[in-house]
Amino acid sequence: MNFHEVRFPVALSMGSSGGPERRTEIVTLSNGHEERNSPWAHSRRHYDAGLGVRSLDDMAEVIAFFEARHGQLHGFRWKDWTDWKSCRPSAEPGIFDQKIGTGDGTTTAFQLSKSYSSGSQSYVRPISKPVDGSVRLAVGGQEIFEGPDFGVDTSTGRVSLAVAPGQGVLVSAGFAFDVPVRFDTDRIATSLAGFSAGEIPSIPVVEVRV
Repeated sequence: MNFHEVRFPVALSMGSSGGPERRTEIVTLSNGHEERNSPWAHSRRHYDAGLGVRSLDDMAEVIAFFEARHGQLHGFRWKDWTDWKSCRPSAEPGIFDQKIGTGDGTTTAFQLSKSYSSGSQSYVRPISKPVDGSVRLAVGGQEIFEGPDFGVDTSTGRVSLAVAPGQGVLVSAGFAFDVPVRFDTDRIATSLAGFSAGEIPSIPVVEVRV
């Protein structure tokens, strides 16, 4: 996959809109009942980067970023200000935020993930773009440290432990993360007259699978 490990300017993504999308197929039966199915195991996020543009300088920065990505060709990192860490928005990431695996005595690699729960139901979202230096881990409730105890591949979200956790030992993590995205257009249309009149360009961005 064509992907640049560079983040869209965070000051501009702060003013954007967007969120998760699901794909649901609904069939209405002759008796009025419905059958519902989803072909997607994971949601896909969409954003509009144009809403964060407030000046011509901002627009110039977006265009430079767009050109460097060659439009839709190359993906990039996006900070979703409503959902960018393993904990609640008001908290700081901690070692017990997310369960990412259980030891079996041989496995040393684990995928970062974030769980979303409501009632008895939950959804586990793979996290592929952790922020460098933000990942904290605990094995069996004891914090271990990046460098001597584990490494992080920030391009995939995989963590590799120096020592395999024992059978049944819980591995948990806390972290900040970005969303892998690309521009969902090969064209940015704006004008000086329209911008001066308060016209906001639409710059769609869509999540990509990693």
